[in-house]
Parts: sequence; C-alpha cells; structure tokens
Amino acid sequence: MKETLLELKNISVHYGGVHALDGVNVSLDEGEIVALMGPNGAGKSTVLKAIFGLAPINSGRVLWHQQSINPVAHEVVRLGVSFVPQGRRVFTRLTVEENLEVGGFIIKNKPELNRRIREVMQIFTVLERKRKYKSGTLSGGEQQMLALARGLMTDPKVLLLDEPSLGLAPKIVKEVFQKIKEINERHKTAIMVVEHNIKSLLEIVDRAYILDKGKVITYGEPQALLKTDILEKVFLGKFE
Repeated sequence: MKETLLELKNISVHYGGVHALDGVNVSLDEGEIVALMGPNGAGKSTVLKAIFGLAPINSGRVLWHQQSINPVAHEVVRLGVSFVPQGRRVFTRLTVEENLEVGGFIIKNKPELNRRIREVMQIFTVLERKRKYKSGTLSGGEQQMLALARGLMTDPKVLLLDEPSLGLAPKIVKEVFQKIKEINERHKTAIMVVEHNIKSLLEIVDRAYILDKGKVITYGEPQALLKTDILEKVFLGKFE
C-alpha cells in the first residue's frame, strides 16, 4: 500500500474577491505522477503555490505524511518538496553549474553538493557538456532541462512542476516528458504537474485531476477520463 505523501483538504484561496480555489481536495502518493488539468484560470497553478507557501490559504489544510503543516517555502523545501515554476527562470548570468549550486542551497557539505550535481547531470547529459556555459546562452529546451535539474538538487520526495513544456517545440516537449518519467522511475520521486499539453501528459501520469473555476470537477486514471467527454466539456467551456 502506497503512503500518501501530500494532501490538500478543502483548500480555498482568495485573491481579493476572486476565489482562485474553492474547497479543493487533491492528494499525491509516493512514487506516482499526478496531473492537474483544466482551462486557463481553473486554479491549477494556485494548487502548487498553496502547497509551496506562495498563495494565501483562507481555509482548509495541507497535510504532509498525514500531519498538518503551515506551508512556508523554505520549510517546505526542507521537508522534501521542490517547486519548478513556469517560465524556466534560470539565472542567466550564472553558469549551468552555478545554477545547480543555487538549487542545492540547503546542502552545506561540499562533497555532497558535488555528488548531487554529478547525479542530476547523469539524467541531463546535455548539461554536463555545457556545465561552464552561462545559462543565458542555452536554448529554451536546455533552460527547461536546467530548471528541472535545479529542482532535483535537494533530492526531493515530491516535485511540483508548473507548465514544464510551455513555449517549447514539439520535439523538445517529448524529451522533457521523457525526462520527467525518468526522474520518477529512477529516483521514485512523486510528481505533481500542471500542464496544457494533454496528450503528452496523459501518457505518463497515474492519475489526473480536472479543475474548472477553482474546483475539482472530477479525477481518475487517464484512460478512464479519456473515455468520457469531460475534458472536451471543460476545455471548451461547456461544463456546467
């Protein structure tokens, strides 16, 4: 029986008068990949931000190993959660290696930091070849790989990914999803991912939550969801 690592119970997030999340329940078990899907403004990214302490939780609880926590970003990192926001956001004036060192900021032991860099570069071999390059010189796909690699530097139990394929060419999108699956299988990292690229995402996930207007409309295994018309209804704005 897999343990539930992370759970949101009846979470609501308000920005002024806007209900970004309204009584949302989601969970993530050890070793699984879970998708958060839905149209723009559905609240998907806000779920990740609520977990990571970047969104104001008005009500509800965040549980880590069945224990309530009050999410604060640096404390959540120490628990074993890593967040890769959308837009890549690498430090363009730093080298690839320096970006990875920043990602491992909680590792005070230099030999351990170097071991972690070697380990993530085994997954992202393109970064090994460019470790001394300024990250601003990398292609968009390489910068996304660097953002993912940086998120792995703390050896997280849970990886939160916000739109990892955004703005990438189809060939690179496929490669990014292959790397996400490899991270999951090689390190048993549980992954929660927000993504608009439905087809590529559903090929690698164990479960998916469909959100609309700040609420979870339904959830289940990919094949079961594909047999319904719920995705079409939600994305075409026909869900009532």
